[in-house]
Amino acid sequence: MVEKTQSGGLWPALYDPFRQMGHKLAEWLSPASDASTDGSTYRISMELPGVSEDDIDLSVHDGVVTIKGEKTNTREEKGDTWYFSERQYGSFSRTFRLPADADDTKVQAHLKDGVLTISVGKTSPEPTKATKVRINRA
Repeated sequence: MVEKTQSGGLWPALYDPFRQMGHKLAEWLSPASDASTDGSTYRISMELPGVSEDDIDLSVHDGVVTIKGEKTNTREEKGDTWYFSERQYGSFSRTFRLPADADDTKVQAHLKDGVLTISVGKTSPEPTKATKVRINRA
């Protein structure tokens, strides 16, 4: 028996497993990526074999890096008595929220050997001064 959800409808409860499956499928089809940092730069690397730079849209807006693109790959092989053809098509989109100290005016991207590397500079921290705090008697 399927119970009603707190929102009062039966339909959300029935569709929820499909919604979860859609999120899992999108994660599985997304390009593999990793993020790292050093003293002055944040770095995002994403595996995009077979994707040309013309098929990648990279943007930074309000502290979010968005990478969108489309992969089209066709492989064809022929022999004397055989023929093989394989096609792969699909679009992808990934977003990454940058930390507060990222400087989205200092962004560079490089595509080499099927790996897209995005570097985002860090803002220079303002030097802080010690502040004298007066202690009051209670």
